[in-house]
Amino acid sequence: MPITDLLSAEDIALGQAAGNKRSLIQDLAGQAAGRLGRPVEEVRAALEAREQLGSTALGRGVALPHARLPGDDAPLLLVTRLARAIDFEARDEEPVDLVFTVLWPEADAEGFLPALSGLCRSLRNPQVLQRLRQAREPTDVLALLRQAAPAQMPE
Repeated sequence: MPITDLLSAEDIALGQAAGNKRSLIQDLAGQAAGRLGRPVEEVRAALEAREQLGSTALGRGVALPHARLPGDDAPLLLVTRLARAIDFEARDEEPVDLVFTVLWPEADAEGFLPALSGLCRSLRNPQVLQRLRQAREPTDVLALLRQAAPAQMPE
């Protein structure tokens, strides 16, 4: 199953403001915690712990903050397009404006890396990135990601 099958229009935010990486992680943790019914601090701590290992910025203005959480909750994918790009400590030094947050249950360890890998393959396509940056509505983003998924993401 492509990770985009987990995504709904409610999981997509376009034009979100973020002052810096830290405040964005806090905002994303709050959104995710609400959807997962978990404490915000637990989600924030998991995302920050992963960032301490190294930036999850992929380059070309894209970041993929991710973490595994205890339990067997359903995986969560949030897509955020920032109103203004921020520094995310990317290797290519490009500021980030597209953020794909993935939270995955530890109970489903086998699905985690294939899901991230499939999403990353889809985001390598410059046309996909351009269209994501131009999308007007969350439903447009959803359709675009689902269209990109079958050809590039493993089942």
